[in-house]
Amino acid sequence: MTIFLWILLSTLLMSLIAWVGLITLFLNEQRLKRIIFPLVAFSAGALLGGAFLHMIPESINEMGVGVEVFLWLLLGFSLFFLMEQFIQWHHCHKPPSEHKKPVTYLILIADGIHNFIGGLAIAGAFIVDIKVGIVTWLACAAHEIPQELGDFGILIHGGWNKKKALLFNFLSALTIVLGGVIAYFLSTRINVAFLVPFAAGNFIYIACSDLIPEIKQEASFKNNLIYFSLFVVGILLILAVRYINV
Repeated sequence: MTIFLWILLSTLLMSLIAWVGLITLFLNEQRLKRIIFPLVAFSAGALLGGAFLHMIPESINEMGVGVEVFLWLLLGFSLFFLMEQFIQWHHCHKPPSEHKKPVTYLILIADGIHNFIGGLAIAGAFIVDIKVGIVTWLACAAHEIPQELGDFGILIHGGWNKKKALLFNFLSALTIVLGGVIAYFLSTRINVAFLVPFAAGNFIYIACSDLIPEIKQEASFKNNLIYFSLFVVGILLILAVRYINV
């Protein structure tokens, strides 16, 4: 399979995750909450595992051990910090009744930008190495599921009906395909290896700023143990991919 097909199919599949909001049609909020937070813990581990065990080492292999790798990493980290500070975008993983001040269209626009950047990151990773692309996709997918559930909750809390919320959430997710295609054609003109440390910075920010703080709020020792265990499982899953031949 060609690199372009890897990018196209992986980004299309990622955009379909937006339909995970359908789950909320069959679950009450208590059950939804029990599902979302373990997913958040797992995705935090997967994102950090992807960044530190695959993306940063591969970036150093491609770009050398100079400061350039870490400048791109910091740029990726800083861009998501900027988005959260000034565009009011953040990863939200709460049921509908717990959302405050819903800003529905702003959430969709900001999430569209986030997904576009995700498309650039996934494509850049596949261009550098198929295995790194798979790891990047897995880490993205792990955190997209609880994020899309949270975004769907924001839209419902903002007064949207469920069909409209699902449709617009999916349209926002399609920007990931656009990002992937643009990165692929950009790679025919320039070296896009910088997208890998850039994406690693995105992953580190999301895991440390948005995901881990949410699961740290749990007061129950049992739940904390479950969340930490799933966090470790997320890291180990990403580590295991290093030993898979593609």
